[in-house]
Amino acid sequence: MVSAFALPPHFLSSATPVVLSVVTGPSRSPSSLCISITLLQPDIIVSNMSRPPQSIHNAHAKTKSSFCLIKPTPGFPDIFLTAISLLFLFSSPKPNHTLLPKFLPFPPNPRRFLKIPSMSHSRTPFATPQALSDWLKPRLPSDSLASWGVKPGTKNVHNLWLELSEGEISLADSSPPLRTVNVVSVRILGKDDLILVESQQELSDGTVRDRFRPLSEKMKPHETPEEAVARAIKEELGSIIDSGVVRIVPGSYQKKLEERNSLSYPGLPARYVLHSVDARVEGLPEEDFCTEEKEEYEDFDGNRELEKAVTVRKHYWKWVSSDSVPS
Repeated sequence: MVSAFALPPHFLSSATPVVLSVVTGPSRSPSSLCISITLLQPDIIVSNMSRPPQSIHNAHAKTKSSFCLIKPTPGFPDIFLTAISLLFLFSSPKPNHTLLPKFLPFPPNPRRFLKIPSMSHSRTPFATPQALSDWLKPRLPSDSLASWGVKPGTKNVHNLWLELSEGEISLADSSPPLRTVNVVSVRILGKDDLILVESQQELSDGTVRDRFRPLSEKMKPHETPEEAVARAIKEELGSIIDSGVVRIVPGSYQKKLEERNSLSYPGLPARYVLHSVDARVEGLPEEDFCTEEKEEYEDFDGNRELEKAVTVRKHYWKWVSSDSVPS
């Protein structure tokens, strides 16, 4: 480090130009301070106006000397000024060789963010299915809500409450409310380009409803289409294939929006965000077959509400030509 400080007056009054520098470094202690004084001779300064830079440098090098004491012996004012300068020199903070500045422009403690709660069974603003029913009554035709779970093939308010609790759907506060759900649809390809469709479902109340659509499943919160495909195949086809290999056809993913009245909840309009892919699944029968579904909400802790919900017990599958399957 090179530092400059005040010169004693007798130097300033001298006719000889002087350059004074103090050289310190990590390896030098105050006791080994070395002061370098360069005396610039007048004739060199004058003649330097016509010399090239290299000759000036050589001239300076010849007249440069280093020593550890300052001569001549200064008087009291000189000592006072020198002491003040040295005090300032050694009291200055040492250079910081770290990569980051000692003082940052922001607080040292990281900003605290609110944690986003994970999906839980308290996601719904309705504490019970009855609370949800009370909210729906003034927003739906009375005959529509009364038919839920009574009309064959429909589900009841307990099912809707479970969907809300699991974060599978959202309800818009309107009259009537709009139910929005993300659905993954898997077109399973077979021999001769046949498509596997679910022809019927048998529900827990003993009723059977027609389907005739590819394997479909509501998506869970934060679930990717690929994850939803794997889970849907395991839940609906797992009873017939133990560890079948699933291959999604590259470039087959499509996303589209459909709005129509819900068959499960009459009178409740639905918006379906469809994520469809084509896939091949090993180990499936080549003829029509039936599977039993794993319990849809088996991990749900409210067993009383689960028992009152209408669930799917069996799926009936058949292979059909691709032309007969709606795109």
